[in-house]
This record gives sequence, C-alpha cells and structure tokens, in this order.
Amino acid sequence: MVRIIRAAEFAELQTDRTELGELRQRLEEMERDATDAEESLFLSQETIKLLREELAVTREDLAHARGELEPLRAQHVLDTEDRVTLRALLRVARKQQSGPDWVHVLYRFGAVHSVHATRDAAASAAEDEGAAPGGWTSQTRGGDNPQSAAEAPWRIEPLTLGRVK
Repeated sequence: MVRIIRAAEFAELQTDRTELGELRQRLEEMERDATDAEESLFLSQETIKLLREELAVTREDLAHARGELEPLRAQHVLDTEDRVTLRALLRVARKQQSGPDWVHVLYRFGAVHSVHATRDAAASAAEDEGAAPGGWTSQTRGGDNPQSAAEAPWRIEPLTLGRVK
C-alpha cells in the first residue's frame, strides 16, 4: 500500500527523524556517562573503604606508640637526671685531682706551726707571728740546710702530697 503525503508532512517527518537521531546520540552519551559515573562511584567507594581500613590501622599504631612513649619519657627524665649527677661527680673528681701536689709546712724551732698552700702564705703567717722577714729560712725539697731544724726560729719546708690512684 502506497500512501501519499504532502511535502510539509514529509519535511516534518524528516525533521523528526533528524531530531530522533540526535536524541539517540544524546541518550547513548548519557548512558556512557552514567556507566562512567557508576564505575567512578564504585572506585570511590572502594577507595573510601581502603582509607577507612588504613585509618583504623593508623589509629591502632598511634595508640600503641603513645603507650610506648610514656615509659620512654620517664626513662628520658631518669637519663637526664643521671647525666646531671654524673656531671656533678665528674666536677668533684676533677677538683680533687686538680689539688696541689705539695704544701708548705711552716716550722717554729723545729715544731710544726702550720701548713699552707703556697710559700708566700707560709711566710706571711710567720711574719704575722712576729718573724722578721729575714729571720727565717727556706729549705728546698730534698735539699740540705746547714742550720739544723731545731736551731732555726722559722723554717718553711715544701712537702709532697701523696695521691690515691
């Protein structure tokens, strides 16, 4: 059966056909976009799931690290106190080691009068007790003095100190 249509109807059908083709293309594009969006949504949900799992593990690690940190802080405080104590002991030991190797003994007619760190301090002590600056003698370590110890009114003798090592 053959149907006769007018040119205006034919043109309208052609326009509808063209629009229908464009609509089909748009529908195919929208279906592809929807599929892509669905895949992106699935990947995003998987990523969120993995990130949540990693966050849970990280929180556990953080709690564990905090648990370990407290004893380490306490140990650090103890170590610091130990270092302070050791420094103090080292200072004391150094002071003890840096003492004089010898002292000067001041004698009055052969008897020990006093002990001094320096020869000048011993001489000053003798002068304070009434000795004239030239009225006493000095003896070098290990040296012989022609005047006997009991005869000299004042005498200064250096004496070596022993060390405990």
